[in-house]
Amino acid sequence: MSQEILNSVEAASLQENPPKFDVGDTVDVHTKILEGEKERVQVFSGVVIARNGSGTREMFTVRRIVAGEGVERKFPLHSPRIAKVEVKRSGVVRRAKLFYLRERTGKAVRLKERRVERSKSKA
Repeated sequence: MSQEILNSVEAASLQENPPKFDVGDTVDVHTKILEGEKERVQVFSGVVIARNGSGTREMFTVRRIVAGEGVERKFPLHSPRIAKVEVKRSGVVRRAKLFYLRERTGKAVRLKERRVERSKSKA
């Protein structure tokens, strides 16, 4: 009973069509930043290394390298502060969490790209 009540309350906060991406994808996360009275969009680019939670509590972690230092940032998927999530490339991964990328540097961090096969229609 209580789970049904939680789901009905959460339904109002969920986005209608959340962005579709998977772990291992390289994404650009466009975040709305408030500076005084002005609002601007800041882009955080990196590889999605984890997704966790469900419903309004769903989060995803993006990792990138800045000046030789690894930087990770967690974003709530259904936040109104997220303007959009743009998928740049899809990586081939075999696990749900890519925490092993934290120990790697340089070219070892790269993931194989998932190629999308287009179906050839013979007309």
